Amino acid sequence: MASQIVNEVVAANNAYAGSFGKKSELALPPARGFAILTCMDARLDPAKYAGLSEGDAHVIRNAGGRASDDAIRSLVISHKLLGTKEWFVIHHTNCGMELFCDEVMSELLDDNLATASFDGKNWSNPQHGGGCSAGHFVKWHTIKNQEESVAQDVARIRSHPLVPKNIPIYGYIYDVKTGKINEVAEATKVGKAA
Repeated sequence: MASQIVNEVVAANNAYAGSFGKKSELALPPARGFAILTCMDARLDPAKYAGLSEGDAHVIRNAGGRASDDAIRSLVISHKLLGTKEWFVIHHTNCGMELFCDEVMSELLDDNLATASFDGKNWSNPQHGGGCSAGHFVKWHTIKNQEESVAQDVARIRSHPLVPKNIPIYGYIYDVKTGKINEVAEATKVGKAA
């Protein structure tokens, strides 16, 4: 038996597909020629904050919007095979990745795999047992300072040997209270195209 969530998603998709129309003719390369690396946070809607429609741009999302190896892999594919010519790294205020460090995550997982609780200051497991030590071997890419993390990620992308020097990489922080994206000048400076 399907859950209520599954039923809601399938019903929404049926309504969407019913009016799909000419979207079936969209080209594979993004029409506006750019990509965004941003956070998976449900409060962020890159289509809305960047004025996108289907087919306009690539949007790569992960926890924190970090320049992980996989995010860089996607950006390289975006350029090399699909022609994007500009990239944005957009983190955001009030990010969950600021609320823990690698050690906390590893210890929580070591104790138990169920969803943890947060009291506004500390994380804890409501139940114990059944954990796994594999979390100690993962780099979680947590964030201590948004401006610094944006600059670090832009610098990591810029210095990657598979990233062409002629692609400008811009750094921004999305404000979850106002909906505005604010430039991180240091990041954009580091990401300047050669």
